[in-house]
Amino acid sequence: MFTVRNPLAGRATVLGPVLAAAGVGLAVTGISVFALQRARILAALPRGASRADIDAALEPVLTSSVTYAAAGIVVLGAIAAAGWYVSRRVYSPLRNLQETAAQVTLADLGARLPDRGKDNFGSLNRTINEMFERLEGSVDVQRQLLDDIRHELKTPLTIVRGHLEIMDATDPVDVQGAREVAMSELDRMSRLIDDIDLLATVEGGGQLSMGVVDLRALTQAVAQRASVISGHTWRVESRARGQVHGDFDRLLQAWLQLADNAAKYTPDESPIEIGSAVDDVRASLWIRDHGPGIPPASRHRVFRRFDRANGQRSVGGSGLGLAIVDAIAKAHGGTCAITETVGGGATFTIEIPIHDQEPAAPAPVRAEDVVTQREVTG
Repeated sequence: MFTVRNPLAGRATVLGPVLAAAGVGLAVTGISVFALQRARILAALPRGASRADIDAALEPVLTSSVTYAAAGIVVLGAIAAAGWYVSRRVYSPLRNLQETAAQVTLADLGARLPDRGKDNFGSLNRTINEMFERLEGSVDVQRQLLDDIRHELKTPLTIVRGHLEIMDATDPVDVQGAREVAMSELDRMSRLIDDIDLLATVEGGGQLSMGVVDLRALTQAVAQRASVISGHTWRVESRARGQVHGDFDRLLQAWLQLADNAAKYTPDESPIEIGSAVDDVRASLWIRDHGPGIPPASRHRVFRRFDRANGQRSVGGSGLGLAIVDAIAKAHGGTCAITETVGGGATFTIEIPIHDQEPAAPAPVRAEDVVTQREVTG
């Protein structure tokens, strides 16, 4: 609940009573003067005075009373006019707000309130316009998300349908091949849906079990799980001694996703280092690989859903892995960054603040960002 104050409202509360008091005062004065003067004049007239003498004596009193009455009517009319004018000025912003809100629909979110300056109604208009802009951006993102998901789900359905159409039902080998393709595509669709659900959950702040996380234990847990990802030599370079406030399982999940990502995009048998560090401000959880690296111009893209810096869709996956990492980092008030490894490669770092901070607002779910990365193995 909030209260909106406007300078015009204050003027209305002062002007209205003043004018009303003036009009009533004139009316009362006119009646009082007429009654007193009439009584005085009638008392002064001799007994048996004619009607003409009485009317002549009362004529000045009647004239003054009419004058007072006319003045009272004029003042009351001024009160009505001033009240009408002030009420229109006071409630005009509310009428504009009502009319603008009535124009806003899902098909048209472009309506905005006029800028009324620096008064309280002007501040209210600007706040509501910002709300409309956020609403419009959110709806656009959701539309794009639905369009992209529709496209991503249509591809496996088309593949399955195509294999079923050309399958020879009398050939067991052909049937088995079509079955394997169908199962593979359905599994991919299931992983995509699970990742979308997970991303929405993390970005919405749900299912986060916040508590004290020991960085040394977290580093050891990541090292143990990453070591089963075949094809690479894993080495722990540093284990931080310290604690952060966070969700152990979500941080473990994000860190393992970085490890899996490094394993997918680097040459077989190349080394990958794991490490953690802590200072007075933040804790850093990093994965360092020695692959082709990521060009600086493309680093902002890899955390978007359904996007890859090198466009390699053949790697597999839903394309949501790094988007989930970024969402988990932001849910902890932190960030995820990419730097170049000395000698070639990329270093992914999750930075989590040591002290309690307000978590950063999650990025809206974009559909152009959701489907191309391999799931965490192990």
